Amino acid sequence: MTETLSNPGVGFVVIGRNEGERLRQCLQSIAPITNRVVYADSGSADGSVALAREAGAVTVIAEGSPMTAARGRNTGFQALRQQFPDCAYVHFIDGDCVVEREWVAMAARFLDENPKAAVACGRRFEAHPDASFYNRIIDDEWDTPVGLVQSCGGDALMRVAAFEQVGGFRSGLIAGEEPDLCARLREVGWEIWRLDARMTRHDAAIHNLSQWMQRAARSGYGYAQVWTAGRGAANRLYGREMVSAFLWAAIIPAIVILCAFLVGKPFLLLAIPALYALQIARIALRKGGSAYAWKYAALMMFAKLGEAKGVLKYFLTSKGDLSFDYKSSQTIGRSPA
Repeated sequence: MTETLSNPGVGFVVIGRNEGERLRQCLQSIAPITNRVVYADSGSADGSVALAREAGAVTVIAEGSPMTAARGRNTGFQALRQQFPDCAYVHFIDGDCVVEREWVAMAARFLDENPKAAVACGRRFEAHPDASFYNRIIDDEWDTPVGLVQSCGGDALMRVAAFEQVGGFRSGLIAGEEPDLCARLREVGWEIWRLDARMTRHDAAIHNLSQWMQRAARSGYGYAQVWTAGRGAANRLYGREMVSAFLWAAIIPAIVILCAFLVGKPFLLLAIPALYALQIARIALRKGGSAYAWKYAALMMFAKLGEAKGVLKYFLTSKGDLSFDYKSSQTIGRSPA
């Protein structure tokens, strides 16, 4: 690896578990940018640690329970500070992503010129959006407005001083760790910016409904975690998302079933699919009414069931039971998309 071309104050923290060839591609994309790279592994069994060492990265093992992306990032950041204490900026990236070479110089320059900015992020995009409809939806999710924003995703360039000021990520969060971190940064006066530039190429690798629902359940679990951790915060996160999940997954069906039972009119049960159909139509028409929009709307509604399941799992079961991996056995352990 060579020294940083644009800003020697930038270091990278890469996280992963069993990412295999994706990790190799990730590290290769960083190599022309900097030699200040830490790879934090979360218990890989596929030789990822050896691969990272061969690529020249400092390697560390994220230890503790639960094993989360947030814990991996914190572990990697600590190692980066020890190995490269002069880094002013840290770029976090998941091991299944490839960084765009021009992005880092642009983001570092933006932070240099905007002292109130703690985070600069850009456009994450899917490597294979046409491989499945699920990948296409995720690629669509990444395409968010630019400018001053509320939060970033798992890939972003952050100001080291700001990151340390708020204590980094909450290591126990299984999902939603980035919005939680950004909320704490904003509370103490920092700004989060999304730039109009391609940042990283991501590989979601979701090809079936089961994976999609596991992803939704993981999101629901994260909603509950972040909402609980934010008790007392001025702007508590994810309360609306949890209410929406339970409204459609449980409350509306329960009310309709109860009414049908009380009045003795079984045909009233037809109101359940009718209400779902109306909500799907509302979402689809708001998104343009195309064939894609209708399928998108249906999957968004179906995901409410998974989200509600994840919320319930957080509140009703052991907090250490985090079986939400939605990729294949060779691609487990990244931050939720």
